[in-house]
Amino acid sequence: QVQLVESGGGLVQPGGSLRLSCAASGLTLDYYTIGWFRQGPGKEREGVSYISSRDGSTYYADSVKGRFTISRDNAKNTVYLHMNILKPEETAVYFCAVVYGTSWYADLYEYDYWGQGTQVTVSS
Repeated sequence: QVQLVESGGGLVQPGGSLRLSCAASGLTLDYYTIGWFRQGPGKEREGVSYISSRDGSTYYADSVKGRFTISRDNAKNTVYLHMNILKPEETAVYFCAVVYGTSWYADLYEYDYWGQGTQVTVSS
């Protein structure tokens, strides 16, 4: 049974930092491209960052470039999202998702498995 479990969310002040984790079981992340997504109140789910299984290449949405960093530890079967200088408008549930292969997709329906999400609240 495949499971993706996100953790690390919480309440943080504007300008603060968090590190999210996505721990996988039932599959080997080496063969999967991983994406982090978020869904704010009343908003559609959007892609934030992706990391490829092939060469570890990464992609970031323009809104998070320079502040967020995605990384993977295949030995721990875990992916991370380091988030710095957080803004109130980034309050959302953050999800990780995986797709088999080397490519990432903006289309949510391309992803094979999803985690349950972790809440990030940016507020003073």
